[in-house]
Amino acid sequence: MAYDSFHTLKSTAVPLPIENVDTDQIIPARFLKATERKGFGDNLFRDWRYNQDNSPKADFVLNNPTYSGKILVGGRNFGSGSSREHAAWAVYDYGFRCVVSSFFADIFKNNCLNIGVLPVQVSPEFLNEVFEAIDKDPKTELIVDLPNQKIQIAGTQSSNSFEINSYKKENMLNGYDDIDFLNNIKSEIQDFANNTPL
Repeated sequence: MAYDSFHTLKSTAVPLPIENVDTDQIIPARFLKATERKGFGDNLFRDWRYNQDNSPKADFVLNNPTYSGKILVGGRNFGSGSSREHAAWAVYDYGFRCVVSSFFADIFKNNCLNIGVLPVQVSPEFLNEVFEAIDKDPKTELIVDLPNQKIQIAGTQSSNSFEINSYKKENMLNGYDDIDFLNNIKSEIQDFANNTPL
């Protein structure tokens, strides 16, 4: 499999209530030379996480031990800017398996789905509820249910449905990238080729 399959994720979350986070902020351009998906997590939000002398900025959320988990909760319009795949790679490589926002840039959203990060787009009202819950208790858990396309604040009745392309959903459930999907239906493709007149 290209990555771990995704069904239901229950996790604490890291809040980043900043709107219009673009891909250059997610992974600065100077770190785009590598062609493999490894090591990008070290530079996720690099300029926000570290000072020029490489010391951690204490006031940035990823450097705050109060917050942890496999879910990143971002402000509206997350992943805008250039189409670099490396932004999604950095999110995945850091350890996040889900990003929640009230709006995603389309290219970033698709790049996430291609590598096993689930972008969950929720209403602005629900997003505010999530931020408020985490602010009140950093140990608040979110339950992301991909089969039923629902996200819930654990221990409450507060939930929101989300949309996902059916093909991408099937791939996420199986841990497939596009090549894995084609390999999985290789016999069907061969049968079609064998039975189709030239």
